[in-house]
Amino acid sequence: MEKQKLQSVSIAALIVSILPLAALAPSFLHLSLSDGVRTAWAGANIVFVLLGLILSVVCVRSKESRSVINIASTAISAFWALLMVGIVALAMFLTFVQ
Repeated sequence: MEKQKLQSVSIAALIVSILPLAALAPSFLHLSLSDGVRTAWAGANIVFVLLGLILSVVCVRSKESRSVINIASTAISAFWALLMVGIVALAMFLTFVQ
């Protein structure tokens, strides 16, 4: 039962880790979004990245539940988290330089 639960959590972690890619859909469809929708979408992406990272780490922590799906979702979530941290660091740097 525990293994089945961790397997479903690992699949959910992979799906949540991939969801921030949905932010590219409006640009591919040549849609323009209002400022409020873009802000809400950015907030949702931050939540998805953090949730995916937490779920991935919970699944990878146990040696019995480690699989390719868990490792992939952890790598994807870590990439998104590093990208967010880099953007924030760049914004702060540019704010103080000017």
